[in-house]
Amino acid sequence: MSAISLQTLPFGTDAARRLAARLGLACDEIALHRFPDGELRVAVAPVADTTILYTPLDQPNDKLIALLFAAEALRRGGAKRLVLVAPYLCYMRQDIAFHAGEAISQHAIGTLLATTVDRIVTVDAHLHRTPDIGAVFPGIEAANLSAMPAIADALAAAGIDPATIVIGPDAESEPWVKDLAGRLGLQHTVARKFRRGDRSVEIHFADAAILAGRPALMTDDIVSSGTTLMVAAKALKALGATSIDAVITHALFPPAMVAAFADAGIRSVRSTDSVPHPTNAIALDETLAAALRSELSKTPLPETTP
Repeated sequence: MSAISLQTLPFGTDAARRLAARLGLACDEIALHRFPDGELRVAVAPVADTTILYTPLDQPNDKLIALLFAAEALRRGGAKRLVLVAPYLCYMRQDIAFHAGEAISQHAIGTLLATTVDRIVTVDAHLHRTPDIGAVFPGIEAANLSAMPAIADALAAAGIDPATIVIGPDAESEPWVKDLAGRLGLQHTVARKFRRGDRSVEIHFADAAILAGRPALMTDDIVSSGTTLMVAAKALKALGATSIDAVITHALFPPAMVAAFADAGIRSVRSTDSVPHPTNAIALDETLAAALRSELSKTPLPETTP
């Protein structure tokens, strides 16, 4: 049995292979078969003492079942340590019960994964009311990495107008906006958002005067419906922004939405490869590899016989 290996569910395989190459590991794809009734059969590759399991957890329901089955097969095959790399981590939004009777999905998924793997590595998890990702996964190691260094490096390499103002479409985006603007030496501002429903929002900028005649770069962690971005873009256009671009960590919106973004005045949308998407322009393999290199030097303790 080898000391360490990387296996990926058949989602985001290209990104998994780039990560494996960074770490000097082979990348084996876990076989997934769907029966006519929708049930899944999972078969893993040869097992290592430490196995890195890679999968983005967008569209998560089937993936969670496949992950659970893969972990069972790996443990039974002799894996002593399982490290889950989920660049996008699902079900983190619902961290409180907003209405009576609602499940708190963050608690349920946190408990499930904490009993399945030994360590979790993710990127820009949606933890607005949870100060530490360790609280989500009791009893195991967990790391919530920032995509902002990789995003800033990519934007700087491509070239960015120093007059650009970095825009946050709502208060929740402020940590990412402030970080990215600081790395690029740019000014930033954050809008006020009033949500009327999943697809109905209003956007207001308190310091509208600084937006006229300048390029705008909107940034956020997650874009799913795209409504907030489009409403913010229309507001920026009305205030006189000379161009509007968007950069995001997790692209969860349907690819067809890109045309609607363009109609709203957004010139370009770039995302990280945390989730496979046509807008992927920023690789996270070095960000993830830096966090995982410690695994290469770890040797699992040998099993002892009582």
